[in-house]
Amino acid sequence: MPRHLTACAPMSTIQLLPDLLISQIAAGEVIERPASALKELMENSLDAGATEIAVQLEGGGVKLLRVRDNGAGIVPGELALALMRHATSKIASLDDLQRVASMGFRGEALASMAAVAQVTLTSRSPEAVHAWQIQAADGAQSDAAPAAHSYGTSVEMRELYFNTPARRKFLKSEATEFAYCEEAFKRIALSRPDVAFSLQHNNRMVWQLPASPLLPCDGPGAGGRSMQQRITALLGDEFARCSVTVERRAADLHLYGAISLPACSRASRDAQYFFVNGRFVRDKVVAHAIRQAYQDILHGQRHPAFALFLDMPPEQVDVNVHPAKNEVRFRDSQAIHRFVFHTLQQALAAPAAPAESISETPRRATPFAPQQRIMPLHAAAEPLALYDALFGNHESGTARQESGSDQSLSAECRLPDDTGIPPLGFALAQLAGIYILAQNRNGLVVVDMHAAHERIVYEKLKAALDKQHIHAQPLLIPVSFPADALDIATAEEERAALMQLGFDIAPLSPTTLAVRAMPAPLKQAHAEAAARDVLHELREFGATRALTERRNELLATLACHAAVRANQQLSIPEMNAILREMEHTERSGQCNHGRPTWFQISIAELDAMFMRGK
Repeated sequence: MPRHLTACAPMSTIQLLPDLLISQIAAGEVIERPASALKELMENSLDAGATEIAVQLEGGGVKLLRVRDNGAGIVPGELALALMRHATSKIASLDDLQRVASMGFRGEALASMAAVAQVTLTSRSPEAVHAWQIQAADGAQSDAAPAAHSYGTSVEMRELYFNTPARRKFLKSEATEFAYCEEAFKRIALSRPDVAFSLQHNNRMVWQLPASPLLPCDGPGAGGRSMQQRITALLGDEFARCSVTVERRAADLHLYGAISLPACSRASRDAQYFFVNGRFVRDKVVAHAIRQAYQDILHGQRHPAFALFLDMPPEQVDVNVHPAKNEVRFRDSQAIHRFVFHTLQQALAAPAAPAESISETPRRATPFAPQQRIMPLHAAAEPLALYDALFGNHESGTARQESGSDQSLSAECRLPDDTGIPPLGFALAQLAGIYILAQNRNGLVVVDMHAAHERIVYEKLKAALDKQHIHAQPLLIPVSFPADALDIATAEEERAALMQLGFDIAPLSPTTLAVRAMPAPLKQAHAEAAARDVLHELREFGATRALTERRNELLATLACHAAVRANQQLSIPEMNAILREMEHTERSGQCNHGRPTWFQISIAELDAMFMRGK
């Protein structure tokens, strides 16, 4: 037998690790980079009741990281304890841990910093005559000594990982480390609009955010206008213009903040902030709920931007999941998922917004009165059979044209005053067989007619299926088409599911199927294509999955078949009917694939194009 298989391994000796090594090991998890230290120090300042927090960085936070606050301070006798492992004033028992309301509670951060950097702690409590200072490096601490400092605490960390050069090699460039620090700063600053924050890097002021005291009308928790001001300051004016506010309470849950509209989505997740009781977290349950809320209105691989705050009883969420404290575990994750999903879905479900809410206010003092005219762009003026087929007997905002009438309206349809102007205005013409041009109070509205009508039909189909009743329209002459054996078998086996979707499909022969009825919004011209798509979905996934988890995909396909096509000429009443339907349809600002359905071009923008007033 080979010698290496018979030889016994030498016995190892179990021994206690030195305290310094323990802290250095812990530092790898708690203090991953300067941004991690900055997060811990700023959270400590908030826990101390600070109303002003100043951050100074050098070399991306590697050479110097200093956080100064005006909080409660530390009494001289406890300065040495503050730099020891597992020393904290936040909790004292398991019961405290199960309902943590403070940002910090583990008592590891300062000790970890002192193990891998040169740390100076200076603090003055309100009752102290002067401040006291203590220094630590390589596991050794100095005695506390008097120092000059106003009320509050300063923590200075220099030369991160100076004593563990292998670990320091993993740090990135100065610019990269500063970017991580800036992101950590923004997360903390977002959560507390009532606290003033400043950030300097290499003696250059980067952020200076004044405090916005909570107003009585804001109510507890939400921050109201103060929160919106801080969100705008940190996420920018563009986010403020392209977002909607969120506010909902249910039982002991409170969700508030702002989320971006689908048309203002981003290519990355760089502007996604979710806070639980003021703590920034990344949670899979919440992330899934947000993705579900945007499921059928976000285009491709785009991502929403948001700043959302969830307040809930501390005992209902476990924050002791990871040393970095950026993960949580909800006691009832399903309830949180439903609450977040329904709140965001409701906020995003608003119909097409009035033009004033998404564009500049025209600089004219007196708004003009929109008129209904015909432009010579070949807008169809045919009999209203198509209009009736698409929309039934819905009345549009204009007088109905009579059969055989020409393309001009002899009388202008003016509104008596501005109060009756529809948000999307009145149709003017059709452009390139694709776009509807309309005039509203602010100027020109351009609508992608297929995308807009697709969303209208899609929402109608969803609402009908939710009520278990998609109205089936019998066909005067059934539409037959060749089919393979699997399609014919599917039509026979899934007859109940097909009827639920508004289809009556039956075999005519071993190789032929006939569509005898189809959903009322769909047109007979697309009967074969729609039937094939539905049969393929049922065959591939089965009726249960097709009508539950893949329901939206199936209905989106049907809506695409039902929507008006490019180069399909519409009359003025038909175009107005689409505009009026958009104004009363949820999520009508985006098509089923997340693309925008309409744009507003204000009079001010048109004036600028033509250099009027210059």
